Amino acid sequence: MSGQDVTGGPVTSSELLSVVASRELAGRRTVFAGIGLPTPATELARLTVAPGIEVVYESGVCGAHPSHLPETIADAVLITGSEAVVSMPTLFGSVLQGGHIDVGFLGAAQIDRWGSLNTSVIGDWDRPSVRLPGSGGAVEVMANAREVFVVMRRHTPRSFAGALDFCTTPGPDRALADGIRPLGVGVTRVVTELGVLAREGVGDELRLAAVHPGVTVEQVRAATGWDLRTAGTVATTAPPTPAELRLLREDVDPDRVYLR
Repeated sequence: MSGQDVTGGPVTSSELLSVVASRELAGRRTVFAGIGLPTPATELARLTVAPGIEVVYESGVCGAHPSHLPETIADAVLITGSEAVVSMPTLFGSVLQGGHIDVGFLGAAQIDRWGSLNTSVIGDWDRPSVRLPGSGGAVEVMANAREVFVVMRRHTPRSFAGALDFCTTPGPDRALADGIRPLGVGVTRVVTELGVLAREGVGDELRLAAVHPGVTVEQVRAATGWDLRTAGTVATTAPPTPAELRLLREDVDPDRVYLR
């Protein structure tokens, strides 16, 4: 949802998502950041609620301190000022599988109630209406990060699906059903244009924890492709503060690479 900040500029959905998602990183030490809205959200968290956070990217960059936001995981800006650049076997075999990532921060086109993700196709596999980039490192992140946060621009019954069109990245519940035991608990937070969904871990489904200002519980339920339950009392997220918006607009993403 969009609104109005105290300086008179409109708060876009991307800005709201980035701010709310950044707050979820408070107290975390290491984050494996995906490209997309997790990128500005992670950088904003580093400037606000998590100043000591170590940011890791799929290209092997650890302790990234980019001068401006990367447009891809291979953007050279990630390397300049970083604390280390490691090989893919080291990144996935030692950093991820070694249990050194607190939060995997991902995006997705579809998610189900157990936190499994689709980033492959919308529609039938052989004749999809949309073909998507695929997994990248998301399967390894889901399996090995202690927990996973997801940011999704759209909250519709198609994106929050009763059944995924394709399961690219299985959550722990689905993996365990296939005899695979992941290290982490899977998705614990999902930030959307309507609110925040949460789950505790294996055996628990996503529930509505908070709505954004002006959004009702009924709106979120109507936009979800399963019978969405609530996590006790549903809170209302605090709107972005002037300080958060200034940092986001002037320091984090002044070129509007992600804040479209």
